[in-house]
Amino acid sequence: MKKYITLAAFLFCGTFALQAQQEVQNTQFFYFKQGYNPAYAGSREAFCVTGIYRNQWIGLEGAPETQILTFSVPLFNQRVGVGANVVRTTIGVTEMLTLDGIYTYRFRLGRGYLGAGIQGSLRSFSNNFQDSRVVATQPTTIDSSIPASDQQKLLFNVGAGLYYSSDRFYVGVSSPRLLKNNIDFDEENAVISQEAAHYYFMGGLTLPLNDNLKLRPQTLIKYADNAPLDADVNLSLIILDRYVVGATYRLGGSSTNGAGESIDVLMGMQLTPNLLFGISYDITLSELRDYNTGSIEATVQYCAGKSEGDEYINPRFF
Repeated sequence: MKKYITLAAFLFCGTFALQAQQEVQNTQFFYFKQGYNPAYAGSREAFCVTGIYRNQWIGLEGAPETQILTFSVPLFNQRVGVGANVVRTTIGVTEMLTLDGIYTYRFRLGRGYLGAGIQGSLRSFSNNFQDSRVVATQPTTIDSSIPASDQQKLLFNVGAGLYYSSDRFYVGVSSPRLLKNNIDFDEENAVISQEAAHYYFMGGLTLPLNDNLKLRPQTLIKYADNAPLDADVNLSLIILDRYVVGATYRLGGSSTNGAGESIDVLMGMQLTPNLLFGISYDITLSELRDYNTGSIEATVQYCAGKSEGDEYINPRFF
């Protein structure tokens, strides 16, 4: 009986997730800005590679799991940034694999740079109802409504964004995928569901407290067509320009629960002048809290050309 209750709760909350967000969600969004805003490419002013792993709603079978690999590099004296994102997300029998190619033009504005970015995306959707993890009350082969082989669909999309950053603050607006593609697998080409355009606003600033401590508030606000406004609000403390500890409150959840989606704790460490490691843990606040033990996310980022000797010359973390 518990399995059926768990499944019902998952589908209930999944319905709200589908209405509100089709794109990947990650707690350490400040290490994956390029995934939300193509204009971020090149803003670190160094070649950077970032890997992120996220396991959402641990203990709930079929829950979302995400792997991310991204890189960017500035060219032509910081005037141009190019980059790419590879994102794989699985949820239940569905897998989504996305490849983004990004170009950004950056120009000096005040004490920072303003970047205008565009991206092209290829996204593969696939369903596998014959997966060994699928449990049915009768053999799936005798039900003609259940596909006997993998379903797959390949879609192209485009996006754009603006991103401004200086040593003190950053701000950006974007929509990574603007086309509302048909994502149905129906052979009659009926349009029952489609990709929704997602719009993002991000911002943050650094407030020096003393020579060893800095406070950094930042946020990622998310909006999708026909869905409520959503947001992550983060407050982090930077210690000795090397260590980060912080917490995030994520709005969302469901219309019947006003507590929000989660409270997240995180920490990060600049292991070397070039290598950063971050980890976070989400405490679920929504109805799913009774069916999982939270979400975990880990980030590894390597940036070349960021140091001179043993000095951290640009420890902006954004």
